Amino acid sequence: MDFFFEETPISHSNQNKERDEDPGMVEDPQACLSRDDTDETSSCSPNDISRRVQELVEKIHDRRTSDQKEIESFQQSLVEKVTEVCQQMKQDLYTVYEENSSDMHVKLMELTNVLEMCTKLHRELLEASQVLASLQDGLAVSGTAEPVTG
Repeated sequence: MDFFFEETPISHSNQNKERDEDPGMVEDPQACLSRDDTDETSSCSPNDISRRVQELVEKIHDRRTSDQKEIESFQQSLVEKVTEVCQQMKQDLYTVYEENSSDMHVKLMELTNVLEMCTKLHRELLEASQVLASLQDGLAVSGTAEPVTG
C-alpha cells in the first residue's frame, strides 16, 4: 500500500535554528542598528537594543507558533489518513470473510452429501451383513455348513 500526503511540513532542527537566528544579530557593536538605518555613525541606545530584542523574541515566538500549527495540522492529516486506511482494511477483511464463508458453505454442503452417502452405504452394509448371518445360521441348522468363526 502506498501512502501519499498532500502537505507534509517537515522542519529540521538546524533549519529552525538558522531561521530563528537573525542575521542582523552578530557580535559587531554596530549590529544593534536597525537594518533601515543608513547612518552608520549613530550609536545604539538601550531603548533601541531593547526594542530590537523584543522584536526578535516576538518573531521567534511567532515562528514557533507557526511550527506548532503545522505539526498539529500534519498530525490531524495523519490521523485522518490512518483512519481511512484502517476503514479500508476492515472493508477488505469483511470481503474476504464473506468469500471464505461462501467457500466454506459449499464445502460443508459437499461434506454433508458425502456423509449422507456414507450413512446410506453403512446401513446397506449392515443389512447385507444381517442377511448373510441369517443365511449362515439357516445353513448351520440344516447341517450342511459349518459356522464361520471370526
